This record gives sequence, C-alpha cells and structure tokens, in this order.
Amino acid sequence: MTAIPSFTGDANPYGGGDPYADYRTADFPFTQYADLADRRLGAGVIAANDEFFAQRENLLVPGRAEFDPEHFGHKGKIMDGWETRRRRGASAEHPWPTAEDHDWALVRLGAPGVVRGIVVDTAHFRGNYPQAVSVEGTCVPGSPSPEQLLGDDVKWTTLVPRTPVGGHAANGFPVAVEQRFTHLRVNQHPDGGIARLRVHGEVVPDPAWLEALGTFDVVALENGGQVEDASDLFYSPATNTIQPGRSRKMDDGWETRRRRDQGHDWIRYRLAAQSRIRAVEIDTAYLKGNSAGWASVSVRDGEDGQWREILPRTRLQPDTAHRFVLPVPAVGTHARVDIFPDGGISRLRLFGSLTEDGARRLAARHQELGG
Repeated sequence: MTAIPSFTGDANPYGGGDPYADYRTADFPFTQYADLADRRLGAGVIAANDEFFAQRENLLVPGRAEFDPEHFGHKGKIMDGWETRRRRGASAEHPWPTAEDHDWALVRLGAPGVVRGIVVDTAHFRGNYPQAVSVEGTCVPGSPSPEQLLGDDVKWTTLVPRTPVGGHAANGFPVAVEQRFTHLRVNQHPDGGIARLRVHGEVVPDPAWLEALGTFDVVALENGGQVEDASDLFYSPATNTIQPGRSRKMDDGWETRRRRDQGHDWIRYRLAAQSRIRAVEIDTAYLKGNSAGWASVSVRDGEDGQWREILPRTRLQPDTAHRFVLPVPAVGTHARVDIFPDGGISRLRLFGSLTEDGARRLAARHQELGG
C-alpha cells in the first residue's frame, strides 16, 4: 500500500501571482469514493464553537477555496474557509493555550455511510492554520440538534487521531473504521483556519426508509448506489450522474473528451443492493452540443454475472430527459450505461425496488455497521 503524503509547517507568505502555485497536494487513493459531506446530498456544518474570522459553512462549499489578497472586513482578512480567533492562556504568567484547548465544528453528513478517507484542506491558510487536527464520528438516528450531539450520552469514535498538518495544503487521512456514521466532529488544535473539508466514503442507506419508499432510484448516490469505474473522466466525475436533482449547468454532469477512434465511452455502477428495475431515465440537461449521440443500458446480477441489455442503443436528444418503461422488470446488482461514440449525460435514474434477497443483505450490512 502506498503511503499517504503528509504536510506540516508554514507555507511561504503570498508573494503575488497564482496563489495555488505553491499549494501542496497529492493524489489520495480514497478520493475515488463519493463525498459524503457534499451539500448536494444535504450535508451541513450545523454548529461551531467559534467562527470569528470566517464562517463554518465555508467548509463544505463546492470547488476549491478562493483567495483575494485585498479583501478585508471589520474583523480582519476575509478568508474562504472556517477561521477562529487566536486562543490565549489564563493569565499573563501563562499566556499560551493549554494542550487540551481546541476549536470544533459539527458536520452532518449528507448521506450516512462508511468513511474511507478525509481531506482537511488549509488552502490559503499559510501561517494561520491549526497546528494539528483530529476528527471523530458518531451515528445518531433522526435529526439531532447540536445540543443533543454534544450530550454526554453520545459516543464519539476517533477517525483521525490528533495529527500535525501543514499550511496551504491538502492534508489527507485514510480511515479504517468499519462503521456507519451520520455526523462528524472536526477539531483544530488549538485554533486557526481550515478552507475545505471532504469526507470520502460509501453510502449506507437506512433499509427501513427504502422499504417505505417502495419504488425509488436504485442507483442514486443517496440511496447507496456507487460508480465503480468509467472509461473517461477528462472533464467531470462520473459520480455526477447519480447526484440528487437535475443538473443545473454543463459541468454538473459527466462529459468525456472527444474520441478520434471507433470506440465508445461507459460508466459501470453498483446498485444499492439487488434490485428489480422497472424504468430508466437518461438526462442530457445542459449538454447541448456535446451530449452523447446514443446510449444503451445493461445490468448484471452478481460480480460474475453476465451483462444483459435492458435498453438497446437509443438515440439521445440534447438537453432532454429521456424516459423508458421496461416491458419486463430487470433484476440485477450492477448496471452499465454505454454512450456512443462520446460526449456526456447529466443523470442516470434506474427506478425500481429491492428484491427480497437485496433487502435482506442491505439490512444485515446496516446492522453490522451499527446503523
């Protein structure tokens, strides 16, 4: 296994030009998983003990943090992140924070699940980043208030132990805790600023909720669907195709580079569990001169199952939601959409319900992970 790069210490003061020119980052293997703290899934930063310089909500803003060297307000430099005031000691004789002093923020995951890795991004916090960070997780049903989450009866599990971090850097941490979490507590020791938080993992839905829904989108990210692989990720991630809601702009879907051969592009998905699919929707919203020309959909049952085409190669129109009711329900655990020859789609929806075996397996996994 490749070691995860780590960064510590200050970055150089901003000297002009591209502020990301000296940004420290790496390719973290766990970023293949979806961001459970994505605002599009319903995530939120619901509380923080201090946000004097910059608001806690900035932690989950999509896209990388921006930097304006001339942007100041009444409280000081305005940063695109979460920044707390400087901590002080108890007296003139002891002006330094204690080893236990820290600031915290509570994050509600948009989709509960198993966390595989966390990125604490300190972009543009060059000399005002925390000395160290730690992250804890808990699983609490329903919609608990911050006061309830901070109660003595809530058990928190360490996901990232107190670890030194660097300024103006993407600090990545693999997580090996096989447990379902609904909320995180992000701690910075003793104070400072964090630009962005990304929580990569696998969604583990509530089986009781899916049972109550009956028919639902069995490939949707929020319901436990997952992109396993794709032929091309040049312009945008394939996970966009199973995000909630309709695409709102071109880069909110999946678009491939232009092919100059006789091949075609594809995405392979794992469904929430074994499902019985009754209808398919392929949406090309906002893809007008670059939508896929044709598409087909196939499913297979099990890791070693044979692919069976359930929607033959069909002409797609730009910026259009295409809906197909299947003549016979299709049972499977995986799905694949093939587009010809290239281009993009914004969303794929597979409407159906879990089979008895799928529901049983999902309920067992949910219980095993402490859900």
